[in-house]
Amino acid sequence: MFTSMSISLHSALHHATWHRAGLRTALATLVLACATQASAQSGSAAPTICVWDPIGKGGQLFDAARSFSVAMQGKGITVNLKAYTDESVATEDFKVGQCQGLLATTIRTKSWVSTPAALDYGGAATVVRDNKVDIEASYDVIRKAGMALASPNAEKLMVDGKHEVAGILPAGALYVMVRDREIFKRGFAGARMPAFDNDKLQAYLIAKAGGVPVAANIRNFATMFNNGNVDVVFAPAVAYMPLELNKGVGSKGGISRFPLAFTTFQVLIDREKFPAGFGQTARQYWAGQFDALVASARKAEAAIPANVWVDYEGDEGVKFVALQRDSRVEAGKAGYYDKAGLKLMKRVRCSVNPGASDCASTAEIDW
Repeated sequence: MFTSMSISLHSALHHATWHRAGLRTALATLVLACATQASAQSGSAAPTICVWDPIGKGGQLFDAARSFSVAMQGKGITVNLKAYTDESVATEDFKVGQCQGLLATTIRTKSWVSTPAALDYGGAATVVRDNKVDIEASYDVIRKAGMALASPNAEKLMVDGKHEVAGILPAGALYVMVRDREIFKRGFAGARMPAFDNDKLQAYLIAKAGGVPVAANIRNFATMFNNGNVDVVFAPAVAYMPLELNKGVGSKGGISRFPLAFTTFQVLIDREKFPAGFGQTARQYWAGQFDALVASARKAEAAIPANVWVDYEGDEGVKFVALQRDSRVEAGKAGYYDKAGLKLMKRVRCSVNPGASDCASTAEIDW
């Protein structure tokens, strides 16, 4: 292209030798050609983020990504978006370089950058006071951990090689939903539970609980639950009506009031394909959306009918928190959980609830 531009310029100069008007025309042509080429390069070089949303372009997650793209455009950074209803396809396209970024569940993104996945670890954010879950305090743990990871000082925790987590989006508490609430009384032994094919940890934890793992993925687990192919699912309240999980719960089932964990979506990028400093700029943007996203999750929880919720009794909450703590330590030693992430979550959790019994222990701190 540069050769043809040079020939055109030479020809123009030859036919307009020493004529200023001709020279100005030739130079203007050259400037226009270069500007056009630069514009084309800029457009082709703009990175694309694969966005998973079960609804597609009409979903809330894609809408949030669209607002993010507009905000980045205001900072002079063009970010293209591509919607996917199949998370595995979005992930695969990111792997092969069809997209330079991925917005998906942390189950998918954690294989590239593991520390920020700690927000999703079982019980890592749960606060129990007087034998009851303090859900507001638990969400405060999530918020403080999210803000800590969005700080410039935490960049090293958000980067692994050329990959970087450029945003954390809270989706709310993860609840246990059952087709028959008697399961909460008799236990999970023998209960069929979906184990996502891309997450070995799920099968490990299900087996520890005595359940029967059934191969599933994020596209079909709700249908499996509603059709009776599994007895139990784990999902945030924001998924309850959109995925029609109310059909699986029916009149006999229920949702445990005790959150199993908290869930997030994360924005993963190939930092070599984005402008320098983009990751931190993006994290600050998403940190500014954190409270609104939590409010949306709380609204979804409040919309679930009161008679669907199943309360736990006596000191079951305290016992379950202790069981989850032991499981986190075991999972950390086995390599399923990120130790730096566990350390961060314990420090934040104990800053919110310093009176918790495990705060006097060095478990999850000293490895």
